[in-house]
Amino acid sequence: MKVEIDTFSGARVYPGRGKLFVRGDSKIFRFFNSKSASLFAQRKNPRQIAWTTLYRRHHRKGQVEEVSKRRSKKAVKTRRAVVGASLDDIKERQTKKPEIRQAEREAAIAKAKEQKKAAAEKRKKVAN
Repeated sequence: MKVEIDTFSGARVYPGRGKLFVRGDSKIFRFFNSKSASLFAQRKNPRQIAWTTLYRRHHRKGQVEEVSKRRSKKAVKTRRAVVGASLDDIKERQTKKPEIRQAEREAAIAKAKEQKKAAAEKRKKVAN
């Protein structure tokens, strides 16, 4: 036994019951009674008619189990080592005082400048 579904209300239409409406573009609409056929013909929105299945679904009526809100997972910050620096090195650098870190930075910059200058002089000697 094939049970159809009412196009308007979503109710079941058993064999030998209801109405069948075929539109000009050959689309088939089934209705289980004249009430739903009439409302369909009036172009009513089934989501706004309280007794239809579509209304109940749209307004979340009659759901058996209330689904509890899913808890969102909070991002947990983890510290990881980076290539060239272990986690201990990173923690040690964070705990240093800013003045010491600034002095180290300036010393490293000065050293890099000296190396660059030495490399430039070496290139000059090779060119001459």
